[in-house]
Amino acid sequence: MIDPYFFGYGSLVNRKTHTYPLASPAEVRGWRRVWQGTKLRKLAFLSVEPDSEGRIDGLIAAVPGADWTALDLREGAYQRHPVAQITHGQAQDFEVQIYAVDPKHKEEGVHPILLSYLDTVIQGFLTEFGEDGARAFFDETGGWDMPIRDDRHDPMYPRVTELTDGERAFVDENLRRIHEALRTSDTTRRVSLKG
Repeated sequence: MIDPYFFGYGSLVNRKTHTYPLASPAEVRGWRRVWQGTKLRKLAFLSVEPDSEGRIDGLIAAVPGADWTALDLREGAYQRHPVAQITHGQAQDFEVQIYAVDPKHKEEGVHPILLSYLDTVIQGFLTEFGEDGARAFFDETGGWDMPIRDDRHDPMYPRVTELTDGERAFVDENLRRIHEALRTSDTTRRVSLKG
């Protein structure tokens, strides 16, 4: 029997945050990455939602013996879903699961994005997909209207990794770029509403 795999699209892309074997890059279609508020905490979760036009880069890795216990505990706010459309470099086919925030936990409103978490995610994308792939993470993820909580001086994320100065600068540059694009589109929307 072939072990099932998970598809990680956030911190699980950073191999420093886990020890799962046989990890390799992959692309999933039919899902979109989003920042999601929940009733569970004041901070945003990184999640996915179905999107027929969506595509997400990430990392797949085997779950030895189909023992999901440790991963389900780590991803406690989420539900697992089977992945139907996936491209990967493995020689054989296998079952792949993706985690999305459980709908019963979802909540609207302001839920800040934790910068130490984002730093860890982006370090993984830089390692696996280079600057173009990490920039695509910013461009293809929804929910950047959430504020950023800067905890770099005292990281709250339990699996935080140490970034280089260049990696931190890359994160900061792309946050500025994304927020400037949001301000521009919001101004354009308000002008068109007035017109």
